[in-house]
Amino acid sequence: MPPSLTTLLLLLSLSVSALLASAAQKIETLRTTSNGHFNPQLPPRAFTSSKKFEGSSEFINLKYHMGPVLSNAPINIYLIWYGSWPKPKQAPIRDFLLSFSAPTSATPRRGKALSPSVEQWWRTVSLYADQTNANVSKSIIVAGEYSDSKYSHGKALTRLTVQQVIASAVQLAPFPADHKHGIYLVLTSDDVAMQDFCRAVCGFHYFTFPSMVGYTLPYAWIGDSGKQCPEVCAYPFAIPSYMTGARALRAPNDDAGVDGMVSVIAHELAELATNPLVNAWYAGEDPTAPTEIADLCEGLYGSGGGGGYIGQVMLDRKGRTFNVNGINGRRFLVQWVWNPFLKACSGPNALD
Repeated sequence: MPPSLTTLLLLLSLSVSALLASAAQKIETLRTTSNGHFNPQLPPRAFTSSKKFEGSSEFINLKYHMGPVLSNAPINIYLIWYGSWPKPKQAPIRDFLLSFSAPTSATPRRGKALSPSVEQWWRTVSLYADQTNANVSKSIIVAGEYSDSKYSHGKALTRLTVQQVIASAVQLAPFPADHKHGIYLVLTSDDVAMQDFCRAVCGFHYFTFPSMVGYTLPYAWIGDSGKQCPEVCAYPFAIPSYMTGARALRAPNDDAGVDGMVSVIAHELAELATNPLVNAWYAGEDPTAPTEIADLCEGLYGSGGGGGYIGQVMLDRKGRTFNVNGINGRRFLVQWVWNPFLKACSGPNALD
C-alpha cells in the first residue's frame, strides 16, 4: 500500500510582466491554479544540442506522414538489461513498465495505481492514429526479459552495435523476433558508454536493419546516467555545479540515475509508438532529425510549465517529487507529451 500523500500548500507564480515577456516563447500548456502543488523553477538542462522546443512555435506544426503507429494490441515490450543491473535498480523501472496497463483506482489496491497514473499518461499517446484510423494500442505488457550481464558487445556501444545486442537476444532464443507486436528496449547500466551519450542524447529510438537482426524491429535504447552525466540526463534530479542557487529535486525512488531513466523511457516509448519507422507523426521536414511528440514537451511536467518552470508537481511526505503513480505504491516524475487535440502539452496531473 502506498504511503499517504502530503502535498505542499505553495505555488510559485511568475509575475504578469514575466508572463507577457515569455508568452511568445512558450508552448501553451494546460494552466490553472491550485493549492495542492508546487512549481519549482530550475535552470534548463545542460544539453548543447538538445531538442527543447518549449518556446518555438516553428516546430509545433506536427504532421502525419502516412506511416504506421503501434496499433496492434498488445504492444509487447522485450526488455534487455545490458551490463550490471542489481535488483534494486531494476525494480522501479520494471514497476513503471508494468504500470502502463494497470487500471487506475481512486483508492490504493493491489495491481492498480492511484490517479494521476502512468496508465492515464499513456492515454494521450493512444490518441494518435494511422491512416486507417487505428490508434496506438492502450495495452502494453512486458513480454520478456533478458539479462546480458557479461557485456557481450563490450562496454562501449554504438547505434549499430546496440542492434547486435538485440540480435544476440533474438538468436539466443530468449526472445522471438516479434515484428507484429514487439518493441525491444535496451537499457544499459551506469558503466556502459554509448555513442553520443551525455553529449547529444540520453536515449533514442529507431528500427533494426534486416541485415543485422533479420527483421525490421522497433527498438529504443536508454542509459543510466547516474555516474556519467546525471546533470544532463537525470534532470531535474541533478543540477550542474556551476549553476549556483539552484537545487535539484529529490528523486521519487531515491535514485537519480534510474528515476532520470524512467522519464527518458517514457519519452522514447511515446515516440516509438507514434513514429516507429520514422515516417508517421513528427514535426519538421527532415525525417532523419524529426521533432516528435515528446520532444515538443521536454522539460515540462505539469501545469504552468515553461520559462524555467517545470510545472506544478507533487511532493510525498519525504520531500520526493512526482507527478504520476504506478503499481506497488511507486511514484514517478514523467515529462508531458503533445496532445494532438488540445494542441498543447498535457498530462494526467494537469490542473483543469
